[in-house]
Amino acid sequence: MAEATKKAFVTGHPIKHSRSPKIHGHWLARYGIDGSYQAIDVAPQDFAEFLKTLQASGYLGGNVTIPHKEAAFALIERRDEAAQQIGAVNTLWLEGGQLWGGNTDSHGFAANLDDHAPGWASIGPAVVLGAGGASRAVIHALKQRGIRDIRIVNRTLARAVELRDRFGAGVSAHGMAATGELLADAGLLINTTALGMQGNEGLAADPALLPDHAIVTDIVYVPLETPLLAAASARKLKTVDGLGMLLNQAVPGFERWFGVRPQVTPELRALVEADLAPKP
Repeated sequence: MAEATKKAFVTGHPIKHSRSPKIHGHWLARYGIDGSYQAIDVAPQDFAEFLKTLQASGYLGGNVTIPHKEAAFALIERRDEAAQQIGAVNTLWLEGGQLWGGNTDSHGFAANLDDHAPGWASIGPAVVLGAGGASRAVIHALKQRGIRDIRIVNRTLARAVELRDRFGAGVSAHGMAATGELLADAGLLINTTALGMQGNEGLAADPALLPDHAIVTDIVYVPLETPLLAAASARKLKTVDGLGMLLNQAVPGFERWFGVRPQVTPELRALVEADLAPKP
């Protein structure tokens, strides 16, 4: 069988859990593109060498996931504005003989809310739980959409302060003890921590403390309904799960490598949802 003319990849360590090949494979088939997208496991000590081989291997680019996002940021030649602001790269492409890096996580976060909670950016202050890499992408998206009161809450206050200083005006840093007070007038509550993930089923914050108009979203998507989202639904608050962020962050990379801007459809969501279901 002839090799696909257009090749892209996702790399991480480990990588076998990645749903990206399913997403991009679906789009390649749907749009009739002669292309391939494969998962490549690369250990951290081999990552720099891997990047040097991309052009010779015929790749147009690819995705980067844990634990390589910050290493990619440091190693590549050119970065887009989102990657520069966030300090991490999840999408690579070759352009003019140079390796470029971007970050589409903030796009994925905002597009997911656009799809499921239109008008979210005008609903009031945002509370962001967590101060890790994912929270940087979320804060970037919030700032891009003009939210002027962004409150970062983290167990280690110093990490929240670091993000406050990174993103500047309109961003504040708080310890966990302040959560209740911060939620009282919040329009948007975003969990970027691992709390609620399978095997870590704690409640990241209490949605009972939010006003009735608030939207609650969780970037965790296994399970689709986290304890936070379940508690928010029980209070009749609007909730948005994290799967749409995963699907939407894949769109810009696919367009860049394969020349078609793909759509996130109910069919694609159902395909990935089925893959998330526990295996018997």
